[in-house]
Amino acid sequence: MNSVEVRSFLRNFILFFITLEFLTGIIFYREYQSEVKNLEQTLSYNMDICNFNTDDNRYACSDYTIEFFNAKKETYTVEFLNKHKEKINTIYKKSNQFYKYYDIPYVPELYLKISYPNLLYHIKITNFKNRRTQECIFATFGILILTLLFSFYSLSPLRHAFKLTQEFVKDILHDFNTPISSLLLNVKTLPKTKESYDKINRIEQSLNTILSLQDNLKSYIKQQQTQTNEEFELLKLVEERVEPLQILYSQLIFTVQGESFLLYSNRASVSRILDNLLINASKYNKPNGEVNIQIKKDIIIISDTGKGIKYPNKIFDRFYKEHERGLGIGLHIVKNLCDELGIKIKVQSKIDQGTTFILIF
Repeated sequence: MNSVEVRSFLRNFILFFITLEFLTGIIFYREYQSEVKNLEQTLSYNMDICNFNTDDNRYACSDYTIEFFNAKKETYTVEFLNKHKEKINTIYKKSNQFYKYYDIPYVPELYLKISYPNLLYHIKITNFKNRRTQECIFATFGILILTLLFSFYSLSPLRHAFKLTQEFVKDILHDFNTPISSLLLNVKTLPKTKESYDKINRIEQSLNTILSLQDNLKSYIKQQQTQTNEEFELLKLVEERVEPLQILYSQLIFTVQGESFLLYSNRASVSRILDNLLINASKYNKPNGEVNIQIKKDIIIISDTGKGIKYPNKIFDRFYKEHERGLGIGLHIVKNLCDELGIKIKVQSKIDQGTTFILIF
C-alpha cells in the first residue's frame, strides 16, 4: 500500500474499531450491571423468605443468632437487634455483610437483621466480572478481524480511482515526450548568433522547465509506489545533478564542497529532491549569483544568493508560490519525498540575501 492508502486504512480502522469497541463495552457493562441487579434482587428475595420463616416470635430475644440455608446451601444469618435509625426492607452493603432489616410482629423494640456474607457476595460479583471480561476479549478479537476486513474493503474505491488517475497522468506524460524531445533537438540545431543567443537560451530554459515539471509528476507517481533502496555515493550524485545546471545557468557560480560517503536510500528520489532544490536555487538567483553545496556526513546544505523567501513556513504547501513562474508543486514533492525517505528538511531564508536548505539523512 502507498502512503495515501495507509493513511486512509488507518483512519477507517481506528474510527470503526473504536466505535465498535465503545458500543461493545457499553453492552457488556449494561449486561454486568443487569447481572449484579438480578443477584441483589435474588438475595433480597431469599432474605424475605427467611423473614417469613422467622415470623414466629419465639426467637424474639436480643443478641440471638440463627442460620438458614436455601436450596443452593447458601447461608443467611438472622439476628435480633435493638431498633435504631436504619430503614427496614432496604438493602445495605457495609463492612463484611450484605443485609436487610425487618420489623418483628408484636416486638416493636427489636429489628430482625438478615444478612448474606459479603465475601460470598463479592465472589459472585468477581465471577460476573471475569466472565464478562473473557467475553469482551473474545468480542474484541472478532471486532478486530471485522474491522480489518472492512478497512481493506473500504480501500477498493480509493485504489480504483487512484489507479485511473495514475494511468491518465502516465499517458499524458508519455504523449509529452515526443514533442518536447523534438523541440529540444530543433532548438539545439538553431544557429546562435549575437541577436538570437538570448532568445534561444530562454527557449531552452523554458523547455527544461517543462521537463522538470514532467519529472516532478513522474516522481509524484513513483512516490506512491513501492521504492527500492540502494547504496550510492552522495557526493558523486550531487556533482551529476549540478553539471547540467552549470551549462544551463552559465552566469551563476556553482560550488560543491564536502566529503564522499555512501548513502543507502532510493537514488531516484534523492536525485529528484536535489534537482528541485538546485533548480530553484538557480532559477530565483540574482545575476552572477552563487549556489553553494556543502556535503558533510549525513547532511547536505544548499544555499544561494537569490531573492529569498517571504514565508518559509508555507513553501512546502501544495500549489503555494511566491513568484509567477512555476506551479508550486516542486517543493511540495520535495517534502513528501523527504518524509517517505525519513529525511529531515530545514529552510532558512532572508529577503534579498538568499535561502538555505538543509537535508539531514
